[in-house]
Amino acid sequence: MASQERIAVHNLADLKNTSDDAIPNYLNSLKFRQDHHLIDTRLALGYGAFAVAAACFLWDYKYGFEDTKFYTAAAVAVYTLLNGALTYWIGFVEKGTVYQGTAPDGSKISIATSTKKNVPVYNVKITVTPKNGKPETIELARSFTEWFDVQGHFIARPFQTIFATSVPLIAKADPKRAQIAAPASEFANVDTDVLEAIAASGTTSTGAEASSSSKKSKRRKA
Repeated sequence: MASQERIAVHNLADLKNTSDDAIPNYLNSLKFRQDHHLIDTRLALGYGAFAVAAACFLWDYKYGFEDTKFYTAAAVAVYTLLNGALTYWIGFVEKGTVYQGTAPDGSKISIATSTKKNVPVYNVKITVTPKNGKPETIELARSFTEWFDVQGHFIARPFQTIFATSVPLIAKADPKRAQIAAPASEFANVDTDVLEAIAASGTTSTGAEASSSSKKSKRRKA
């Protein structure tokens, strides 16, 4: 289903930001628990710098520059440190990370996205860390035209399908999306771990259906 909101399809920043916002919405709907540590730290540094600047303005306005020049100098130093820390945090710690969270099975997932100037391709780097295993990285590069129509509407289903068919951890949480998106003729192009997640889901579903059928049969005999 297409979103009611429209964006300018020629605005690369809007395409990326809208896609970035859709990732937490999708994963959280699959019962992933989002970790807000990165965004909370960024907000704390940003608001801290703003608070220092606001305080500096207020005491300068109320008491005058001469009476507060030493406080102002200290405030400028603190503001510079906070702004520097914020720049470092965004560029070297977050590094484009738009989602961090924990899957229902306890595995950790981190997703970072990026684009190149004037290239309408969404680059996604997904790092999955099992509870007792080494991190695994999956990289995707897909055109925005796969989930935006010509009018600028975001279409969730193909966007979610890309993640469900590319990341085994997400396929495990959303097997129906992965299974629908990968008909038999296309299974050869799907990750083997994704196929295993689909197969496991199919086995569970079949067992449930058999059990239900058996119960109905017994009721009819009675």
